[in-house]
Order: sequence, then C-alpha cells, then structure tokens
Amino acid sequence: MAYEALDFILERADKIRAGAEENEKLMKLNDDAAGVLRESGIMRLTAPKSHGGAEAHPREFAETVMGTASIDGATGWHGGIVGVHPWELAMADPKAIDEVLGDNPDTWMASPYAPMGVAVPTDGGYILNGKWSFSSGTDHCDWLFIGAMVGDAEGKPVMPPKIMHVLVPREDYTIDHDSWNVVGLRGTGSKDVIVKNAFLPTHRTMDSAKIMSGEQSKEMGLTQTLYNLPYWHVFPLGITAAVIGIAEGALNAHVEMQKQRTLVTGQPLKDNPYMLSTIGEAAAEIQASRAALLDTADRFFDRVDSGGTVTLQERAEGRRTQVRAAHRAVRAVDQIFDIAGGRALHMDTPLQRFWRDAHSGLVHAVHVTGQPYHASAFIDLGGEPEGPMAAML
Repeated sequence: MAYEALDFILERADKIRAGAEENEKLMKLNDDAAGVLRESGIMRLTAPKSHGGAEAHPREFAETVMGTASIDGATGWHGGIVGVHPWELAMADPKAIDEVLGDNPDTWMASPYAPMGVAVPTDGGYILNGKWSFSSGTDHCDWLFIGAMVGDAEGKPVMPPKIMHVLVPREDYTIDHDSWNVVGLRGTGSKDVIVKNAFLPTHRTMDSAKIMSGEQSKEMGLTQTLYNLPYWHVFPLGITAAVIGIAEGALNAHVEMQKQRTLVTGQPLKDNPYMLSTIGEAAAEIQASRAALLDTADRFFDRVDSGGTVTLQERAEGRRTQVRAAHRAVRAVDQIFDIAGGRALHMDTPLQRFWRDAHSGLVHAVHVTGQPYHASAFIDLGGEPEGPMAAML
C-alpha cells in the first residue's frame, strides 16, 4: 500500500510536534496541525471515491492514525474519530452526501453518535433539540453526525426507543467553548454542542439499527468491501489506533529522555538490566497491541472481500481483541512511566502528555471491557447473547 497521507504527515512531524503544547492551552487543535491533517488526505481515507475519497483498506486508515498519534495524541485522535465519519456518510442518502462533500471532499464532520437529543417528526423531516458532549474536533468541523432518539409530539422519546444518526450543518448548532477542560487529550477540543429547534430533512437521517446490522449499506446498493464491514469493527478502529499510536509516542519519548540519564547509583540507565528489561517488555506489549488490531482488520476485510460474512462469534472476538489491545498498550505506558524518573513529571516533557492522553483515550466507551469480554466468552460456551450483551458487537 502507498500510504500517501501518512507519508505527508510524517514529513511534517516537527510542525505538528511543535504545536502540541499550544493545543493543550487552546483546548483545541491549532491551525497548523489542522492544516496538515486537511492537506494530508487522512480524512478522505474512508470516504467514497464518488466524492473524492480513497476507499482505503482499514489497515491503511489505522496505521495512518497510529503514526499521527505517535507524534501528538490530540492530532492523531482527530484522524481516528473525525476520519471515520466519511465511512458512515457513504451509506447515507446520495443527496446528503452531496450536501456534505459535494463542494469540498475535505469537509470535516464531528460527532458523537450517542443519542443525546430528540427528533420530533414534522412535515418533510424532524425538529431536533438536544445537547451532545464529547464532540471531538468540533471547532474545525462544518457538520455534526450525531445520534438522536425519535420523539413524540411532546418531545419525549418514543418507546421502544428508535435511534437515528443524523446530519446537522454548522449554522444549525452552537459550540459550548467552556465545556472542555480536562486532564488529557485536551487538544482534541471535545466540547459540547447544542441544537435548538433545527429542521432536519428526512434525507439527512439514517436508522441506527440498520447501520449496526449492515442493512443500510445493502439498501443503498454499496458493493465495496469497505462499506460492508461490521460497524462495531470500523467505528472503534480509529479510536483504538489512536490510543496505540499514543503509546508508541510515549515509548519514543521515554527512550529519548533516558539516553543521557544517570541513575542515583551513578550508572547510566543503559547499564541497568532491570530498566532495560522493563523498556523491552513495554515495547513488546505495544507492538503486540498494534499487530493484534491490524490482524483483525486484515482478516475481516479479506473475509468480506471474498464474499463471506463475519460471524457474531468473530465480531465478538474482534471486539475483545480491540479492547484488549488498547488496555495492553496503556499498561505498557504505565510500566515505562513508573521508571522514567522525576523529570517525566515536568509539564514541558512530551512523556507526561502522552501518558495523560493514553489514559484519557482508554476511557472512551469502545474500550469498556466487561461487555465484549462477557459476550465473547458466553458465545464460546454455547450461548447466544441478546439485548445489552449483544450490543456493540
């Protein structure tokens, strides 16, 4: 594969790295880093070729996110989260795709997909109201791609719940700039967004259940392998790739810090076998995390590309692998941070930022361990998960 976007970003690594502290102060991505991402084409990797996208292999997308996050966590997080939205947009009504990407294939969309708002039916569509938290990269985006529950005439969610993913243009929402002040991933600018009485035409909506099941891509006649992969494989891929990339960045920063370090015993760190063993083990764990995540991406793509279907058991195993990869990588960061010495605590050292960013990325919902671990074991023992246990598989 010719990783043009990744090569472009790596060639400008110094420019991105130089703005890492500014990202934290701004609590959003600085314009230089955002400009590099926009020029690189990383946000077009999962977009349809019909609208200037690359329809790239998921491995290329994940490795590009990892490489970016190893330079700066916030910048890589943008690539992983904002960069996956064009994948789902490809399944939307063609009119909606044209509205978002027709004039500019580099248009960015923020999320989240959590159904924090209510859409009340009206002539030709819905009236949308709500407040959504954790809208990563929203300062640099022109659209929202968010979750909403269908409501009744009084604005209360109908039961049983009906959840949609909907598209909202920038003029129809506001950003709460005071809502993001956190310990890590500060530069992601994952702020609250607010929608009040916005008209939502039907063509900008999709049934969440159909997206999760794969029905949506089939109904839209999409035959490309990329758009027939399981939702709960593709959506977490960029997020976990960012966490693993951050771990790789932490390892790189740690090694650079330790090259000239002399321990209290008077010996150089490189002469201490216990320190070297810890660094070697952490490097192996981070590499294993990368390999496991990419192996799943390859296997799932090959299965669908050959006309097969990824089974529920395989999806559960894939989620289990993805979740574990993130936790393994962050635990490895803890190992090296523990032996980094007091200098690592200084706010002007990259290591402490990677450490904070890694832990912040780990608390994303796609990295919660219980449900995927439980479901995969339940299936292995002959069970058939239903309800909440089957969610997010």
